[in-house]
Amino acid sequence: MTTQFGFSSKSPAIPCANPHCYSNRILVVKPITAALSNSLPKKPRLECKEPYRKSGTPSQQLLNHYQRVLNDGMEIPSELHNNLIRQYCEIGDIDKSMNLLARMEALGMWLSSTTCTKLIGALGKVGRTLEAEAIFLEMKRAGHRPKVAAYNTLLKGFLRKGQLELADQVLTEMKEQEIRRNEETFFLLVDSYARSGRLEDTWCIIGEMRREGFKLNSSIYSKLIRLYRDNGMWKKAMDLVKDMRDFGVLPDRKIYNSIIDTLGKYGQLDEAVEAFKKMQSEGITPDINTWNSLIRWHCKAGDVGGALELFTKMQEEGLYPDPKIFVTIISRLGEQGKWDEIKKHFESMKWRGLQGSGAIYAVLVDIYGQYGKFQDAEGCLAALRAEGVQLSPSIFCALANAYAQQGLCAQTVKVLRLMESEGIEPNLVMLNLLINAFGIAGRHLEALSVFEHIKETGISPDVITYTTLMKALVRAKKFDQVPQIYKEMESAGCTPDRKAREMLQIASIFIEKRSGQLYI
Repeated sequence: MTTQFGFSSKSPAIPCANPHCYSNRILVVKPITAALSNSLPKKPRLECKEPYRKSGTPSQQLLNHYQRVLNDGMEIPSELHNNLIRQYCEIGDIDKSMNLLARMEALGMWLSSTTCTKLIGALGKVGRTLEAEAIFLEMKRAGHRPKVAAYNTLLKGFLRKGQLELADQVLTEMKEQEIRRNEETFFLLVDSYARSGRLEDTWCIIGEMRREGFKLNSSIYSKLIRLYRDNGMWKKAMDLVKDMRDFGVLPDRKIYNSIIDTLGKYGQLDEAVEAFKKMQSEGITPDINTWNSLIRWHCKAGDVGGALELFTKMQEEGLYPDPKIFVTIISRLGEQGKWDEIKKHFESMKWRGLQGSGAIYAVLVDIYGQYGKFQDAEGCLAALRAEGVQLSPSIFCALANAYAQQGLCAQTVKVLRLMESEGIEPNLVMLNLLINAFGIAGRHLEALSVFEHIKETGISPDVITYTTLMKALVRAKKFDQVPQIYKEMESAGCTPDRKAREMLQIASIFIEKRSGQLYI
């Protein structure tokens, strides 16, 4: 069964037996248990304690041993199944992990608590949160008492997908089961609320952290700086740096990245470059996020030459360029008709041996219309695979964003469907891109439909969702609907950012001309 956008829905699983459990509701997950569980004959059992690697591809020795045991008709020990499942989770091969789980259940075995947590995390990472929740429920039914690490792993998946109501129910169960929140729990909540623009909720969590005796670290401060930045309070964000020093927290790479990004966003490029130099003088090595910020804001300021100089220096430092930054660079160079410049940098990347980046770069160039070679999403992905590029959520986002900026709605939708076929469920970021694509194409009804789909699937819209939708309505001259979306955003706990306020102001001006009423 598929939704109106072609995203698959799963079959329902058995609800939790506990009537007070937050999960005692209809779950939509794949059936895990194989049908032959009661019909398998008893086989001789082979004890196995072979070593396995903790990262990378499962060792060939272990896989050979697994095949040998199958060929000999011997019973596969539970330990071997658990080892293999954990390894496949680590390399992101979720389907093989789930197939092994089905075989275990058919043999009357179940996962260890460590393997359960690992599988929950792997499923949550690719957006398959309902299946992750089913594993969590089965974990409890099998007699395991989940520890804070398991709750945090499930919580992380819900927060990453924007399913805030389900996340709140996890927190409620933690309280009922007397599972004390640890530092990671608070960090996950701050990270989620800050990214979704929920200023009030973020400060509530910060206050609770302090009451519980947890100190704010550089990661928390960096997120607060970005939250203030996104709400137009960049000077207050800079004041946080002073407060941080007063509390004995020294700036690290995350803090400097937040400072540079904040200064760049508000046109303080000279100060951003100075912060970049100070960062290096203190022995802190810039990472890909540092370079991305400087390149992005130089492009936004119209200094494409400076952006390209930074782009070259980044590669000289041996850093693999982020696909997201290609969209910004290509967009600016394309606007100026500098296709030869694009080609030159593409050849330079190939010369440096960055074949993967070069392939992505070339695809995005073609999307922007120079050759018209990759107007179809399937052609893009086929070209990337031919170059040996491993498809990841960030690559799908970059491609969807490139199509969305061109208003190519059908191709944006196709990217989302292809992503799902790879076992990665569309998250809020991708759905926001789809709203943007429909908005640019002037199809505000489809944009509203995606917005309703987001809410119906239990995902909580963030400030970007609301702002992008308001922008689509302004483009379609549906000014009367903008104040309603703005009020809904405030009611949902999202703090309106500068762009949201701008959209409201534009709509208010047009409404005022007709009715004399200003919605500000």
